[in-house]
Amino acid sequence: MNKRFTLAVLTVGTLCAGFFTACKKESKSGSTTTTTSGTATSDEDSLKYLMYNTMQVSYVNGGRSTTTDLPTYYWYSNVPTMNPLSSTYSTADDLLTAMKAYSVGTGSTALDRYSFLDRTGSLSTSLQDGVSGSLTKVSATSGDFGMEVSYVYADANKSTTYLYVLYADKNSPAGQAGLERGDRITAINGDTDIAYDGSSGTNTTKVTNALFNSTSVSLTVTKNTSKVTASYSLTAATYNINPVLFDTTYTINGSKVGYFVFYTFTSTYTSKGVASPTKTVLDALFTKFKAAGITNLIVDLRYNGGGSVTTAEYLDSAIAPASAAGKTMYYYLYNDKLTANLDQVGLEASVNFPATTGGLALDNVFFITSGNTASASEMTLNNLKPYMNVQLVGTTTYGKPCGFITFTLSDYDSTGKEQYLADLYAINFATENANHTGGYYSGITPTDSAADYIGARWGSLTGDENLYNIQTYLTTGSYPASTGGRLATGSSEGLRVSGPSLNTKKFSGMVDYRIGKKLK
Repeated sequence: MNKRFTLAVLTVGTLCAGFFTACKKESKSGSTTTTTSGTATSDEDSLKYLMYNTMQVSYVNGGRSTTTDLPTYYWYSNVPTMNPLSSTYSTADDLLTAMKAYSVGTGSTALDRYSFLDRTGSLSTSLQDGVSGSLTKVSATSGDFGMEVSYVYADANKSTTYLYVLYADKNSPAGQAGLERGDRITAINGDTDIAYDGSSGTNTTKVTNALFNSTSVSLTVTKNTSKVTASYSLTAATYNINPVLFDTTYTINGSKVGYFVFYTFTSTYTSKGVASPTKTVLDALFTKFKAAGITNLIVDLRYNGGGSVTTAEYLDSAIAPASAAGKTMYYYLYNDKLTANLDQVGLEASVNFPATTGGLALDNVFFITSGNTASASEMTLNNLKPYMNVQLVGTTTYGKPCGFITFTLSDYDSTGKEQYLADLYAINFATENANHTGGYYSGITPTDSAADYIGARWGSLTGDENLYNIQTYLTTGSYPASTGGRLATGSSEGLRVSGPSLNTKKFSGMVDYRIGKKLK
């Protein structure tokens, strides 16, 4: 394929006046221009150039402009001038890894653990439209099983591991078949040799491929509640994501308490601007809580890696007290070049709560957290802290106070036809709450520590240490001094979740798709 551009000397001039219409666009012909930096001769070269230019020079004209000084990478000023066509970088991913190493804050450790390329476009489809395994920007997919699994150590010496289901989406093949949290998988496709053998071990790779990269699978499972053996045959499918895994209302110490488990921030509005399945689910949930007259709310985010910023705003608006109405919800932080041109590029400096909040009058909001609680999840709870009593129970969160603006990168063939390359997710902004609190790259420490026991069913006030501790607080006014080891050992009820899901495709982060539309 004849590439239509080459690497230019990466210097930029002043911002073009009215650059959206006045800056010269590159021809969509198949021609190339040789410069001092070399010529893009492959799709991968094109991707490397466009990615680098979008992050370090300018996003204008799809990352082709060299006359507008509008880099988008949050840490662009730390990155030295680099030749993206250098043979040092075999792929765009290699180049991105090298660039991320310069994202150093006050210490010597790189802060950017997050930026990546999505070469299929599947993430934007699932997060924006709330449909799992649907059409990507490259091809149709065959869906997925809709469950997450993790290994759990069965003894203190960590010599024995078991494979457990963390959760299953209600609408997914796994959820519809009846697989649920705490079910132990003992065989996959008849193979019982599935013990953990390292992150890239033969067994782990085999299990990951069978559960997340195949179109069908057979499972032998020991059920969590009955302890009986059951068999399941699953076929991957597309489905409307239901981010609420479980919800209920308790009466604790004479007061109503709402509880729900939320596993992903799929957008409340689709790419076409209409209400999504996620919004429908959340509308019904908060209507139910309001009708029940809850005075405390528990939001379980222990497995929630984030997602759409619009959904974080929805939750904050639904949970916040009336006193927060119209006030600052959070501030955006961009690099200095974007900040200096907010009005010209159409970016917002802050977001306010709506004129009317959700109508709940809560004494407390509790968030159950873990090392898997990331980004949009952290943003949601951080935004509420200036306005109400926010308590965290569990373990320290992941630590991602920053997010993405999606940029779609494309080149053109010799006939001028556009060819999709990838969606770029490179850190473009950070957020702070109304008190200018942010920067939690090491995570947010919980108010009270509690363990995650895999055998505890959703909503169990006695089996789930997180809920037990919250119940104690609501009953006595303080958390229990120590609950570690309270539950029986040697059974699933006493086994702690010790790591993340095996699903390497699972997204952790927050994306503001609205900004991406503005910056096209």
